Amino acid sequence: MSGLDNISLDERARAILRANDRGGFTLPTEGLYPYQWNWDSAFAGWGFASFDLDRAWQELESLFSGQWPNGMVPHILFRSDDPGYFPGPTVWGTQGIGPIPSSGISQPPVAATAIRAIWQADKAAGDARLRALLPGIKAWHRWFMDWRRTPEGAIFVTHPWEAGRDNTADWDSAMAMIEPAGVGDYTRRDTAHVNAEMRPTKADYDRYIWLVNRGRNMGWDEAEMAKDRPFAVADPTMTFILLRANRDLSHMLAAHGMDTAEVDGWTMRLEAGCAALRHPELGFFDAVNLRTGAHTGHLTSASFLCWYAGLDDARMRAAVTEGLASSSYPLPSLAVDSPHFDGMRYWRGPTWAMVNMMIGLGLADMGLAAEAELLRTRTGEMIAQHGFAEYFHPQTGEPAGGGTFTWTAAVWLAWASPNAGDM
Repeated sequence: MSGLDNISLDERARAILRANDRGGFTLPTEGLYPYQWNWDSAFAGWGFASFDLDRAWQELESLFSGQWPNGMVPHILFRSDDPGYFPGPTVWGTQGIGPIPSSGISQPPVAATAIRAIWQADKAAGDARLRALLPGIKAWHRWFMDWRRTPEGAIFVTHPWEAGRDNTADWDSAMAMIEPAGVGDYTRRDTAHVNAEMRPTKADYDRYIWLVNRGRNMGWDEAEMAKDRPFAVADPTMTFILLRANRDLSHMLAAHGMDTAEVDGWTMRLEAGCAALRHPELGFFDAVNLRTGAHTGHLTSASFLCWYAGLDDARMRAAVTEGLASSSYPLPSLAVDSPHFDGMRYWRGPTWAMVNMMIGLGLADMGLAAEAELLRTRTGEMIAQHGFAEYFHPQTGEPAGGGTFTWTAAVWLAWASPNAGDM
């Protein structure tokens, strides 16, 4: 890539963020995702921070404006009712629970880490805004520790959408235990925007909607839903991202003279819980079906978030070296030698820029500079060659999913561009 090309791509990425801006919050992409998504907003804020700090703060402030009284920050905020999306606000049935109609589940808590990056770009200008957000961040993390923590200390999910990895093979055994009786007829909208071969199957979707219906029927009461969870999987995505987020929250609290004891205690419990995510025979981190106690046995991109969480590991070093050798593109969402690998179907193989950014940042933090730089360079080259798609085939780079995607543009600006850090 030439310098001129890099500058043009920087401009294109900024244009995508502006085009997806809806006045204080950002859509992931037009059509396919017409609302505000939780971790998408965190990455959007990270991207905006490269050229508009005020707008970056607005993105995260708008996300926390939808926080529930129990501390949960929903995975979707329905700021309108778009008939082009299913399931919309009436299906979720959360009206009156939170300040904004929303889904009834959360998403990976990337926000604290993004907020720290925005604040560190100009601490003096951001101090007051950070102070206003800190209580909400802490309340959200407490919600995870209260309602999504296993006895061992890992974080589990209660819906495949909660981890953001909707159809990963990590959920297969738990999903197979659900009989989605009574779901009834419904019309999917995602396949009207994207080739169905790139999306979760109907069998997956039936179970997604069955779980939504269950939560709605229970009024999204966490205590009631916890009595007999039909889907519960301890998840490296959630565990590693929350562990990093707690470290960042503690840093920001300490910088403002606030007590960190509770948050540091959470960090210790999560660190201990990571051991429960290590596959006893295969050695890498994977998910655990809590209904059976069995490890899923899948090496996914989430497995490599251990460094992002601050955990170095010799066995994972060997796995990342092998993963990088399997392709000239960034790490796939599922190992390419898995019998379940599908390079174009959502989280069953494609490579995702924002997950690779988190892995790369973690590798750099832990001193694995060569691996971090290789991952950053590969991600940047993939975007430069194939555009700002939602995700990509991990062996050909073919773009897939939604186009002109917010978090891919944000990743370019915040990390993958050769100009990142210089804008």
